[in-house]
Formats: sequence, structure tokens, C-alpha cells
Amino acid sequence: MSSNSGIQIPSRLPLLCTHDGVLLPGSTMRISVDTARNMQLVKSRLLKGTSLKSTIIGVIPNTRDPEHDSDELPSLHSIGTAGLAVQVVGSNWPKPHYTLLITGLCRFRMTKLLREKPFLVAEVEQLDKLEQYTEGDQADGELGELSQRFYQAAVQLVGMLDMSVPVVAKLRRLLDSLPKETLPDVLASMIRTSNKEKLQVLDAVDLEERFKKALPLLTRQIEGLKLLQKTRKLRPDDDKRVLAIRKGGVFPGRQFSLDEEGEDEDGDDTAVLEKKVKAAAMPEAALRVCLKELKRLKKMPESMPEYALTRNYLEMMVELPWSKSSKDCLDIRAARVLLDNDHYAMEKLKRRVLEYLAVRQLKSTLKGPILCFVGPPGVGKTSVGRSIARTLGREFHRIALGGVCDQSDIRGHRRTYVGSMPGRIINGLKTVGVNNPVFLLDEVDKLGKSLQGDPAAALLEVLDPEQNHSFTDHYLNVPFDLSQVLFIATANTTATIPPALLDRMEVLQVPGYTQEEKVEIAHRHLIPHQLEQHGLTPQQLQIPQDTTKDIISKYTREAGVRSLERKIGAICRAVAVKVAEGHKVSRAESPAEQHHGPPEGWRREEGSGITAPPEMPIVIDPIALKDILGPPVFEMEVSERLTLPGVAIGLAWTPMGGEIMFVEASRMEGEGQLTLTGQLGDVMKESAHLAISWLRSNAKTYLLTNGSADPLEGTDIHLHFPAGAVTKDGPSAGVTIVTCLASLLSGRLVRSDVAMTGEITLRGLVLPVGGIKDKVLAAHRASLKRVIIPKRNEKDLEEIPPHVRADLDFVFASTLDEVLNAAFDGGFPAAVSHPQVVSKL
Repeated sequence: MSSNSGIQIPSRLPLLCTHDGVLLPGSTMRISVDTARNMQLVKSRLLKGTSLKSTIIGVIPNTRDPEHDSDELPSLHSIGTAGLAVQVVGSNWPKPHYTLLITGLCRFRMTKLLREKPFLVAEVEQLDKLEQYTEGDQADGELGELSQRFYQAAVQLVGMLDMSVPVVAKLRRLLDSLPKETLPDVLASMIRTSNKEKLQVLDAVDLEERFKKALPLLTRQIEGLKLLQKTRKLRPDDDKRVLAIRKGGVFPGRQFSLDEEGEDEDGDDTAVLEKKVKAAAMPEAALRVCLKELKRLKKMPESMPEYALTRNYLEMMVELPWSKSSKDCLDIRAARVLLDNDHYAMEKLKRRVLEYLAVRQLKSTLKGPILCFVGPPGVGKTSVGRSIARTLGREFHRIALGGVCDQSDIRGHRRTYVGSMPGRIINGLKTVGVNNPVFLLDEVDKLGKSLQGDPAAALLEVLDPEQNHSFTDHYLNVPFDLSQVLFIATANTTATIPPALLDRMEVLQVPGYTQEEKVEIAHRHLIPHQLEQHGLTPQQLQIPQDTTKDIISKYTREAGVRSLERKIGAICRAVAVKVAEGHKVSRAESPAEQHHGPPEGWRREEGSGITAPPEMPIVIDPIALKDILGPPVFEMEVSERLTLPGVAIGLAWTPMGGEIMFVEASRMEGEGQLTLTGQLGDVMKESAHLAISWLRSNAKTYLLTNGSADPLEGTDIHLHFPAGAVTKDGPSAGVTIVTCLASLLSGRLVRSDVAMTGEITLRGLVLPVGGIKDKVLAAHRASLKRVIIPKRNEKDLEEIPPHVRADLDFVFASTLDEVLNAAFDGGFPAAVSHPQVVSKL
């Protein structure tokens, strides 16, 4: 299509209307095609055409708003650019469309529109006669002066760029090789210009006018770049910088966007990152790794995927608190006041924190302790961890470990994986910004295990004081010192914690609260908090202590205070409704009515459904409590259930706290079989068989023969443990089973105010068991008066509050004979008394 006479285009051209921009001769741009006419042009002309002529189309700028475009033919611009379709790419997502890569050849004027559908075809007249400018270098007059000024400005602009970049050097050579008459179109398509300004350059058919239109645009870009360089205060070796490359291209090279707004700070960022690395005060090993990665980053093109990974790694290393620490508050007296204000009871935990503060005063380089709070839900393990952080003046970070089954959550992922990231420990340190925070590892007993590893095993390094000074996260791959971190783990039970992990922690038991402690906690913390949450004041709602005791005993049965707080919240919501209604309904209440019946907030006017405005404050009495919370959920049914022989009360420990447990037995004619029900574990089944064997061997001693040598002869025994949906196991029900069976075989009632716990042996000894404090508190909650425990558990009573010990009568038993004598009124006498056997060894 080119000859000595220049470029010649066909006299008829299919027209492509575009919103994407203005195509100028000598430039290349991508055009998205999605309208019906343009799609038809691509399908019929470009995709099916076989000759070079079929790839030449006319590009007309469409000045209509693309959002309001329609199938109607727009008013076409009279001047367009004939272009060569270099590439056609189709796609069906998000909707069918084509993307064309078109190189502009020359201008044309549309003289006549020949066809509108299926695509536009027009008769055109070529405007650029390049052969008349072949001697443009020797042109005189104003045109020659304009072309020379434009060329010098273009050389100045390119000279401000970094010539070490190959594309910039190629552009500089193009300025010398291209005819000066083509420079306005080429440079106007490169520099930052609006579509309106490009349209003016396109409409400038006269060459002199085209130079006059394009020269101010070029001068404006140069001035803007000079101003940018002054304000950025670049270093001498960075005076010439490559600016952001915009999508698209320039014929015959790539297109630049000399836009000061588009310029980013990537070059500066590397220097800033280097300063941050040197200022991070990291250990020598970490600094050496960072400098090595920084050196690789400088040599790496930004387009490489590894560039972003390396940069993210360096930013993570810089943000870690390698040497930043917060100053501890070591005032023991102030710490004691703060802990007492935040939490009632919990003396053991408070004492341990004060001990740590005292030692820190004497030795400033003390390693952080690793504590494990074990106790039922709702007793305040997590909140006391937060209070400890506030007492020490340290940052606090909580890591929830419940359900975690991937060791990478602790140690992080190696950087070879896509989407790799550090573990929760390192992320937490980055979040708090200091290297001596308080880390709360919540629910450490609920860690899982999967094909991705065992997170409990990964915690061994974190929680080992001899190893965590050089904890190595897989992502960082350099040691980090965790020795100054105060780790606090919480758990409901130690049974599911691996022994190796448990051995690394200092276990502090957090038992359940007594009723008196719950009442105190409710009036110190829970009720004020719920009043604030519901927008009420003490002048509007009052809950007496007797009402609080009723809530605790009749509506909740737990070791903690979560259910108690929910019940108080329900009372606050009910009162809030009455208070809100009282603002809308005004009614005078006589003083005589204020002291009769339920509280005024629950009284309605006779003959109407309108609630009377309540008298303030609303005091919650037992009648109002029943109206709000319904009938009592828990009743003290102990005495009612022990009205027949063959029933005894045992004490059990659960992760939720201590519980009382009934054991029921019945006998019927049979073949001497023993039936056990109630979802019992193997240990409890063995305890039942032990009890039967001991009673059969001592039947004559305790007059249980009933006329025959074997009390089970012709008799079947059925033992049942109520709450059959709950799995039960453990050895501590042994004495309860013996007492229950002795009651059944002797026909005597067990005392209704007695509970017991202890493991038995075949010789009739009572062995010690665990969870004594929780079990005793459960008996106290159930209003029992006597508790039988093994003799060797007497030392555990020191942990029980004095007022609980004063309310209960403790019987310390070392043999089953002592258990039976204490469980029955008047004792359980034996026909033959066995002398105490004393070892002579």
C-alpha cells in the first residue's frame, strides 16, 4: 500500500465508531468493540477478509456519551483516521466483545455515507499527502521555524527521561529518523492530553496549523515535568527518571504517559525500604538476610511475580518489633487495687501476677512466664488475662486456637507457596508493635490435628522458655526472640492437652464460684454493666440481693456467671420496655397502690390494655422475677428423690464444674445378673462390678444375706445413672454405688442430705480422687449438709472458701465401713466387727 507517491487508501472504507479515544496517524491504540455495528464490522470485514485491503478501516471518534449510546446513528465527525488492524482478540466474558490493535495511517474526510447497516461504509477523501513534505527539512518561512522548534522541544522532553532504558533510547533515535511533519501526531498521542485536544490535532489538516496546535501541548508537558522534578528534590544521580508506562503503544515503539499524577514512587520506595531496614535495629542474622533480599529486589524487574513477594517479605521484616518494647508498670500496690477492682475472688491468680511484678522489680531481665488457666466456662479466664495486661501496662493480643488444625497457623507458611503468610504469633507481634506483649492463647485444649500437621506440637517451641528466644517462623526463616512475651493459655480441662505441652506451662486452676461469690460479682460487675448496656440507671431498676440469690439457685446452675449475666440482661430488657412505655403513657398513681401486688411496672389499668407508667425505681421481687423469667428451671429435689431405698447421691466433675449425680438401683427376680444403664464408660462399669463383688463377699458381715449365702441368688440388680444422654466415666462413683446397693439390699434409706465421692478397691479401701473443690461447691449449691470424701483428700479442703467449709459437715473415710456408717442414720452396723489390721513390717 505504500509507494513513492506515499500512502494510498481505498476510496470506500468501513467506519468504526469508538469512544476509547482519538487515533492519530503514526500511533497505535487498542479499541474495545462491543456495539452491534462495530461487532458486525469485525465479523464481516476483519475476520472474513483475505486481502491486506480488508484490514484497512476508518476510525471515527464518537463524541456521544457511551452510557447513553443507542442503535441510532450518531452525528459522525467529518474527519477520521484510516488505520491498519494489526490484531483482533475476541472474548465472551463478561459479555461478547473484541479488542482491536489498530495503527493509524493517515487522515481522511468523509464525503458521503454509503451504508448504515449492518455496519457503516462511507466514501472518503484522503487528506494527508505526505509526498508534498519530502523536502520538509529544507522548508523555509514560518513552517520551517515551527517544525524546528517542535523538534527541539521533543528532543528536550526525551532528554529529561532516563536514557539507560532501551525504549527511551529507541524513542530518541526515532526523533532523528522520522520526518518532522509526522512528529505532531506521534508526540500528541504520547503525552498527557485530553481527547478534546487530540481531536483538535486531528482536525488540523494544514501542517502549519497542526504544529501550532501540538506545540503548546508539548511545552506544557515539559514545564510540568520540570516543576515535578523541583518539588520531588531528586538526588543528582536520579535527575533523569523513567516515568510510568501507560497501556497501549506508539508506532513504531511503545507509548509513554508523561503524566505527573501517574508517576509513582517505586524508585524512591526501594531507598526508603533500605533506610527502614537499617533503622529497624534487627539482629545481625535478620539484617543480613534483609540486605540480601533488598539487593535482589533492586535488580528485579517489577513485572516479575517474585518482586511483589520479596517486597512483602521485606515490609513484614521492617514492621516487626525487633527491639521495641513497652515499659512495665511495677507498682505492686496499684496492681493489687486494679486487679481487685476488675475481678472478685481469684486469689491464686492475683497472687501469681503480683509475684511476677515483685521479681521483675528485683531482676529486669526476667523471662515472661507461661501460665495456663484451667477452669469451667464463664469463670473469667479470658477477662483476667486482659486485666493482667492492663495491670502490667502491656499490649494485649488474643489468639483463638479453638478448632485450629494446621501447624502453619502457628509457624507460618514457607515463602515458596503461593499466598504464603506468617503464623499467628508473628502476625500478633506485628499488630501490637512491641516485643513484650501479653499473648492470650484461648482454648488451647481444643486444638485439632489433621494432615497439615499438629498445631499442639508446633506450640512446643513457642511455649518452651528454653527455646522460644529463637523461635523461627517458616515465613521469616530467621529467629525471633519471644522470651519477653507473657503467654497465658486458657483451657476447660487438661485431659485433651498433650502431656509434652502441658509440661511446659504453669497450670493454675480457676474453680467455679460459690453462691455468695456470684452474688457479689453480680452486684459489683454484672448488674452495672447490664444497666449501662440497656440504657438504664440504678434510679430506674434495682435488683435486691435476695432476688439475685433466687436467680442463681432457681434459674442457673453453672460454675461461671455467663447464664447469670444473660438472666440479668433479660430483666433489664423487660424493664426497658416498661420504661419506654412510661414515656408515652402518663397516669397518676395513688400512693396507696404502690405497696400492694406486683411492681408497678407490671400492673395494668383495669378495663384497658394500657400499661401504667411505672413508679421509679422498679424493684424486682419474686413475683416480678417469675413474670419475666418464667417458672423456676431448677428445683431442690434432693430430698424428694431419696424417699426409697436404693438411691444415693454422688459427686462428679465435668469441664463445666462440679455436679451432683444420682445413682438408682432396683432388684427383681432373676438369675443374679447386673444391668448397667446411663451411658457409662468402662471405668465406671468396673466400679459397679467391684461394688457388687465387695458386697457379696461381705454380705454376712452386714446382714445382707436375706436367708441365703449370696444376696444376688435368684435376684437381678439394675443400676441406673440418670441423665442418660450424658456420657459418664471415672472411678469416683465407686463409694456411691456401694452405698446405693447397700441401701437396696438392706432396705434402709440413705440420708437425703449426704453426697459422696471416692474410688474403691476390692478390699474395701477408699482411694483419693480429683476435682474435690468443684465437687464440694456442687454439693453446697444443692444445699446438702454432709459430704463424704476420701481421707487422703483432706488436704484439698484448704482451697475451699471458709464459709463453705463452715456450712458443710465433712466425713473423711479411708474404708467403706466408714462410708456406710456416715451415709445412714444411726450408722450401718456390722454383725462382726473386724479388728484394725496393722502392718508389722
